[in-house]
Amino acid sequence: MTKITKKEKIISEKLDPNKIHSIAEAMEIFQAVKSSKFEESIDISIKLGVDAGKSDQNVRGAVTLPNSLGKAVTVAVFADGDAADQAKKAGAEFIGMDDLAEKFTKEELDVDVVISTQAAMKVVGKLGQVLGPKGLMPNPKTGTVSDDVTSAVNNVKAGQVRFRTDKNGIIHGCIGKVSFDADKIQSNATALLAELKKLKPASSKGIYIGNIALSSTMGPGVKISSAELV
Repeated sequence: MTKITKKEKIISEKLDPNKIHSIAEAMEIFQAVKSSKFEESIDISIKLGVDAGKSDQNVRGAVTLPNSLGKAVTVAVFADGDAADQAKKAGAEFIGMDDLAEKFTKEELDVDVVISTQAAMKVVGKLGQVLGPKGLMPNPKTGTVSDDVTSAVNNVKAGQVRFRTDKNGIIHGCIGKVSFDADKIQSNATALLAELKKLKPASSKGIYIGNIALSSTMGPGVKISSAELV
């Protein structure tokens, strides 16, 4: 007989796969089975009532969460002149134009977000095959194409989450750490859900917000109710 692990025992005792759990219950489970080697992230998955195969029903955007994700974000900014100065003051790690583009094509720059001014998109546009596959291509819908460079950098540094529907119409995103209390996770999830509701496609019919689940990096998926996220 296969011996059940301590983690599996805790999950079997606390998690009912047929039940909609509260966020507090979900966090209790994640914290009970958390890793002792690193701090795990808390991710959310939200099924939207959209046809992901239709371009007018793709949901994409960004939201700055009320509670920072608690991780350092490395930012590259394509800008020159005053905008470049703003980026530097805001704390961007990499700033430039053609010189920065060359670094992306020749080096493996370790960045989390790429921001561009409107004028600099003529340079960034040539990097589609480099930035696109990495999910780094700046986009106005996510606030990463902006002439207000200071705000753009500050937002991503503060814990801005960028999201888009996958091929199954599901939104995925990190909304915190396993060390967060339930209230912080709830307020972050509420902020994300509020933004998703604003972006509901006009052609989307029926129930828009479907099943919602939370999961930790090494933990199980836990179904939660949207009723808490208002």
